[in-house]
Amino acid sequence: MEEPARDQTNQSVVSDPVEVGVPQSLARAVLSRRSEYLRPCQIRVKLGTWNVAACPGTDKDLASWFAEDAEAAKTISTVDISNERSELTRSVRGEGFDLYVLGLQEVVDLNRTGEYMSRIYVDNGPMEKWTAALEAAIPQGYQLVVSEQMTGLLLLVYASPTIAPTISNVSTQQVGTGLLGYFGNKGAVVTRLVLGEATKLLFVNCHLASGAGLAALERRCWDVGQIVSKTQFDPVVIGGVADDDGDGIGDEDFAFWFGDLNFRLDGLPGDDIRRLLTLHARGEYDLSSDKPPPPIEGDDGIIVMRASESDDDTTTMSSMHSRDHSFDQSFDSASSLPDPDDFPEDPSQDPASLQATIDSLLPHDQLRRIIAQQRLFHDGWKEGSISFLPTFKYDVGTFGLFDTSEKQRAPSWCDRILYRTRKDKEAYDKKVEEMKEAKIKDDEMRARGLEEDDDVLFSYDPDTDGEDHPPKVSSDDGAYDEYDEYDINDAGVGSEDGSRDQISLDCYISHQRITSSDHKPVISTFTLNYDAVDPEKKARIHAEIAFELDRAENEGRPGVTLIVEGGHGQTDGVVDFGEVGFFETHSCAMTIANTSSAAASLEFLNGSRPIEEDSAGAQWLKTSFHRPDDDGSKGKLGASVTLEPGETVSAVIEARVSEISHVRALNDASCKLEDVLVLHVEGGKDHFVPVHGTWLPSCFGRSIDELIRVPECGIRKFVKDNNIQGTITYDWDVHCSAPRELFRLTEAIQTVAERCVADEAMLENMTIPRDPGWPLDPSTWTIEVAKQDTLKAALISSLDADSPLADALPVELLSTQKLEIYSSVLLLFLASLIDGLIPPHLWAKLSIGLPNLATLPITAWPDVKNHILDLLSSSPSHNIAFVFFTATLARVVAELNPAAQPPPALGALTRRLSFRPGETEAVRRRRARERRYAELAGPLLFRPSDDKDKAKRDRERTVLEMFLRKDDRS
Repeated sequence: MEEPARDQTNQSVVSDPVEVGVPQSLARAVLSRRSEYLRPCQIRVKLGTWNVAACPGTDKDLASWFAEDAEAAKTISTVDISNERSELTRSVRGEGFDLYVLGLQEVVDLNRTGEYMSRIYVDNGPMEKWTAALEAAIPQGYQLVVSEQMTGLLLLVYASPTIAPTISNVSTQQVGTGLLGYFGNKGAVVTRLVLGEATKLLFVNCHLASGAGLAALERRCWDVGQIVSKTQFDPVVIGGVADDDGDGIGDEDFAFWFGDLNFRLDGLPGDDIRRLLTLHARGEYDLSSDKPPPPIEGDDGIIVMRASESDDDTTTMSSMHSRDHSFDQSFDSASSLPDPDDFPEDPSQDPASLQATIDSLLPHDQLRRIIAQQRLFHDGWKEGSISFLPTFKYDVGTFGLFDTSEKQRAPSWCDRILYRTRKDKEAYDKKVEEMKEAKIKDDEMRARGLEEDDDVLFSYDPDTDGEDHPPKVSSDDGAYDEYDEYDINDAGVGSEDGSRDQISLDCYISHQRITSSDHKPVISTFTLNYDAVDPEKKARIHAEIAFELDRAENEGRPGVTLIVEGGHGQTDGVVDFGEVGFFETHSCAMTIANTSSAAASLEFLNGSRPIEEDSAGAQWLKTSFHRPDDDGSKGKLGASVTLEPGETVSAVIEARVSEISHVRALNDASCKLEDVLVLHVEGGKDHFVPVHGTWLPSCFGRSIDELIRVPECGIRKFVKDNNIQGTITYDWDVHCSAPRELFRLTEAIQTVAERCVADEAMLENMTIPRDPGWPLDPSTWTIEVAKQDTLKAALISSLDADSPLADALPVELLSTQKLEIYSSVLLLFLASLIDGLIPPHLWAKLSIGLPNLATLPITAWPDVKNHILDLLSSSPSHNIAFVFFTATLARVVAELNPAAQPPPALGALTRRLSFRPGETEAVRRRRARERRYAELAGPLLFRPSDDKDKAKRDRERTVLEMFLRKDDRS
């Protein structure tokens, strides 16, 4: 709802200078004038917190304390300490609430935390149960904004139909501080949302460490520190402009911290607190019952049943089965109570009143003490005045019967609701800064010897003067100061400068008549005055700025004209590369002319990124500028050029898909060859050039299960004829036992390897490289690097189109160079297989069934090979592909290293190897090649392959080496 105009400015967004001519300049210009289209608004927020202790039936009580209907409000039980109960009832009833925020703790049994953490799925049962209960309680039409559960913590936020459309940038984080310091049995669920595109709201639902000792208090303080330091939200995006960094706690306009904070009362005997408050509870609650009160301490009629160890041992009460009597939950009858009219107007002035008792206990509250010590929540946080009984710990099923279990815990205000505004945080920060500046000045004066002023008539030493007055007692020893400047019970509606506060606390109460948990629920209602964007004013300013920017661009700014000269499409200004296959290079030229009266600096961007960035979307495109030289040839320029008026330059756009991850995405139709190049003109208008191509399906980047379903026609024709979009499913028939492409490549490699040996024997200028890694090792290739990609693309196209591989390579190419290209394509094919020749499940099976290969004698290798093939037989297609590949490598080894005629010396690598005595030089060289081939091919065959796991790499190499070795005993 809106309120009359007022003077209020939020500072959550700082306007940046507008940079004309860069992407998002219009959005930033509009954002810089945000103060002109904000309007003051007002909402009411209802916030509730409750530790349900994993008790059954607690969700059924939700409507009786967090509902909006008047009948439920009549049952609310609170301390009547003023004559304003009618106003309080109106606030609690919830007329006109815009946000409902519910924070619950222990929605699951924390005794079973280990069970919840070991689950591999998320149990949505508690969330669904409480969401249904809350939606049944609040008015219809409210929309769910946040629903987040972390173990026992649950945060639900609902918005009215009027407010919900204005909420954006919802970001929720979970911070666990429980077991081992990070599990979710303790911690917080934190949500940040933006209201009206201008105001940030923060909600922290927490459950801090339990316990009453000093160690437990320190752990609670640690929990809060972890929640604050680890919370980091997503950057806020407003009008298309994103913040540079994400927000944390402290960057919001309004913050609410609530939950089971677990702070206790120190310095007083628990029995005295329990006895005193129980007497008050009898006088304030259960007034309609005439039954006698239950025994309070140690009566035989009460049995304490332990139900949970989640947080200080939640207890339930049960009656002792007796024929003579049963347990009664009621207290003294109304006839024994004093007349309420006899109470003074201000109950806090009556020493016998409940409020006076509460006021005497609150100075012992740990939360107030750590705030006074400036350890936590002293940086602007506030809390409403506490006028209700402690919220913990009650016997389940009772109105005012405090803990009767063995632990006899003292009642405490564990469940709290704190709040803070940006103004509160900034006032604290300003005060801290002033104190730092004052300290610096004092230190400077002392350094200059000006600590004492001779003109002062007298001096005052706080350590020695004023001995007639007792010094203030430090709160570190458990004592307290009744007059504390850091008291957070400040719920006023005025500010120091007389302006209206941004937030007002309307009520802060607990519900004592809710008995289904050992905690009592607590609610607060707030009225928030905030700024929101006026859509009509924003649209008007947006139009004004767009007109001004357009006019400025047309007056004396750099401008260029683009003419696309190549491509397959007929649309002006669009680059169409036509059909694009794996590893193929396509290019298109574009002429750019400076048609303005100012110099123009140009560079290409891919979206908002430089074109050279390493990303799958940008890697398929490359751009370069060329300018004709004096001799007519074109010289390549840098990434950016500057054109004087009337000058022209040629831009070349190249398309080439070379990344395996990109190929897989194109094959399964999760992305397309579409992009938009941005020709950025510094200080001028940017030009957007759409670029697209048609992907030719490839056998690369697929799985073996897909490839065995491709018939002889080739994958391109198969996919086109059957209109297959994406992966090839199991619905298609199997046409071959292993990928046909693997058969063709291995057959070609064996043939060319034989040809290489024959050519070396017949041709004088033909020499086969002697490196043991050739032709699998790229560092040993003899073909020019510039030709490799073109030849690879030709072979890949032949595999995809099922055309002869020999026809794809030039006739004049040497046989050694052909073998290198065939080998490079084979290795690329293996690397592109999604599951590899030996997928993870088969490797796991092999790892279990294999003996210790490091100590296994070579003579046992044949038996191990047979065992491996037996294990692989469970996946015939992978088994056959593995056999074909290893047989090919073994054949190449045998061709290149015949035992009868050993080649020349291998060099340093052979000298480093140790061989068995009696091996011939030829056998040693063959062993070296087998080992090197196994090292190169192993990571491509076995998935997943971990380069950092040396033991696993050695096992992979040994397995592959077994199948490459000639079956002899030499």
